[in-house]
Amino acid sequence: MEIAHEITSGSPVAILFVDDETNVLQALRRLFMDEDYVVISANSGEEAVEILKNNQGIGLIVSDQRMPGMKGAEFLEKAKELAPDAIRILLTGYADISAVADAINKGGAYRYITKPWNDEDLLQVIADAVKRYSLIKENRRLQEIVNRQNEELKKWNSQLEHFVQEQTIEIQDKNKELEKLNEGLKSNFKNSIIAFSGLVELRDRKTANHSKNVAELSVKIARAMDLPDKEIETVTAAALLHDIGKIGIPDALITREIDEMDKEERNEYMQHPVRGQAAIDSIEDLRAAGVLIRHHHEWFNGFGFPDGLSAGKIPLGARIIAVADFMDKTIKKDPENTVEAAIDKLRNWLGTRFDSQILPYLEAQVRSVYAKLLTKHRALFEAELGVNDLKEGMVLSRDVKSGTGLVLLTRGSVLNFKSILSLRRYYDLDPSKSGIFVVVKK
Repeated sequence: MEIAHEITSGSPVAILFVDDETNVLQALRRLFMDEDYVVISANSGEEAVEILKNNQGIGLIVSDQRMPGMKGAEFLEKAKELAPDAIRILLTGYADISAVADAINKGGAYRYITKPWNDEDLLQVIADAVKRYSLIKENRRLQEIVNRQNEELKKWNSQLEHFVQEQTIEIQDKNKELEKLNEGLKSNFKNSIIAFSGLVELRDRKTANHSKNVAELSVKIARAMDLPDKEIETVTAAALLHDIGKIGIPDALITREIDEMDKEERNEYMQHPVRGQAAIDSIEDLRAAGVLIRHHHEWFNGFGFPDGLSAGKIPLGARIIAVADFMDKTIKKDPENTVEAAIDKLRNWLGTRFDSQILPYLEAQVRSVYAKLLTKHRALFEAELGVNDLKEGMVLSRDVKSGTGLVLLTRGSVLNFKSILSLRRYYDLDPSKSGIFVVVKK
């Protein structure tokens, strides 16, 4: 049995590989030799069980399915009991659907990987799983903080009879801290969604700001239609992430229109809404948004994809996002287009591709979102400034991007103290070769 390194809170994430083939374990060790992980291996499910019993803190378990004695699915079920927080992955060279189902349903497997694996794909899967494990640990740490604070609140309430005024002040202070913590968590969650929404745009620079524009327009339409706040939050997340499934399609397809593809390419492309839903389904707070992502390419007459839904069977949020997606792409193709010209193109699809009931809420919202894009700055010109020369109240004349192409602020944004500090921090971390372009009067 392999003796693992001592795993402490400051150690790299520990990964346990389980396979009865020594050459497979050796190959995995070589592959992860230069990665910042603690690698542990076992030649059987029985040996791996003993390792889990004697080693706390293993964060990731990768097990082969076909092994003598204890099979992979059976081992993962036991591993779920011994290390419930560990991310579990099934490694198999066989198309054994029942084993995969058992690994997922009984062993709580995160996903499965087929043999032979692609090294780059495996490294990415492991990296994603480690990030997921780290998020679980961080969420648990935060929950423990909240639980401890709740226990303190109980204690204070029991003493309230003797220290009413004094304890009331302290409780109010603690509640403010909790509110601040919760607001911070919400803000981090929202920022994570925004960051994820930019991943596809990094692959295709021509789509810069597409997700943000679609989200802004979708939210304005939803508010104009007087949708409840909870539904508007769902529409916001779904619109920001509506193209996240495109990360999985080939580079050759990502920049092409669907009518330029052959049948096989179209079939591959039409899977991206399903992949988008699947990609976020493990995040409970995003499952409702996942449904809208899945159906934002459905047509009102039932000829869309992936499920061929029609009319009211298509969620209203998905119908709104479909309209916003079309408008942004139409205007982006030719910024000389007026709002009226873009809406006229949309009218040609009403009742077939799009829901006509959305049209009355559209025009004012399109003008609001795209006014800066469609306005010609006849009385203005732009100046290129260094990040340290920026001042509050300046208006950006171009998108601000980091050195690696990440959009930091969009054209038309008005700079304030907070945004200037953020730009300075990003330029230190990921400096751009160019300055920052702002609008100034002629």
